[in-house]
Amino acid sequence: MKNPGQVAIALALIGLFAITTPVLAQDSIPAPDDVSAPPADTEVTESGLATKVLQAGTGTEHPGPQATVQVHYTGWTTDGKMFDSSVVRGEPAGLPLNRVIPGWTEGLQLMVEGEKRRLWIPEELAYAGRADQPAGMLVFDVELLRIQTAPTTPPAPADVAAPPAGAEVTESGLASKVLEPGTGTEHPTRKSEVTVHYSGWTTDGVLFDSSVMRGEPASFPLNRVIEGWTEGLQLMVVGEKRRFWIPEKLAYKGQEGAPKGMLVFDVHLLHIN
Repeated sequence: MKNPGQVAIALALIGLFAITTPVLAQDSIPAPDDVSAPPADTEVTESGLATKVLQAGTGTEHPGPQATVQVHYTGWTTDGKMFDSSVVRGEPAGLPLNRVIPGWTEGLQLMVEGEKRRLWIPEELAYAGRADQPAGMLVFDVELLRIQTAPTTPPAPADVAAPPAGAEVTESGLASKVLEPGTGTEHPTRKSEVTVHYSGWTTDGVLFDSSVMRGEPASFPLNRVIEGWTEGLQLMVVGEKRRFWIPEKLAYKGQEGAPKGMLVFDVHLLHIN
């Protein structure tokens, strides 16, 4: 897994972030016959997005522009080359509609649960010439499996600006306080893999990453994350919730594109894997 915070940076890109894993050609799903251009029976919106329903849905509610949806999808360029598919990977994708390409944000709002729809997305509603992304019009077959209830944005802690007087401070300068005692007795080691829920803020109270908002806990080895996490998680036991104030020297150290300065994380240790 990427370091906490890198996920938020990736999501900030206006891209269909599920397009991350190249799919081998032998696993390709054949392109539809009408992949090269929308047929005459498609619906076309004012933006130029063309769609047609492949299978009627069973739901009645449409997702809003801020909704998170669970989908299966396959995408092709107009020459019939498949570039991504959750179907091939065998795992549906959970996507927040305000963090994907504009054609998806618009197109998914036309759908209901259970519906399958084909989308012809003009380049200006797709990657708009971005390097290392599929170029031109893109064609997607999408099945809307579920509209997920949007979680409430975690509010910044009252003490986000600086560690309070009662915080524990280690020799490295990492400060923390227990928010809820754990139920376990074992502490992870720096080589352990752990599963957690977390939210992270800058000291001015801006939320920059949250597994809680994504509705999915994160798993990662402790020797592959920022130093403040490697050290801090070893203080915890399963079930514990703890707040960390991580100095920049134990966080991203001024890394380009990463959150700057001291970072504050609320972490709930769910499992030591």
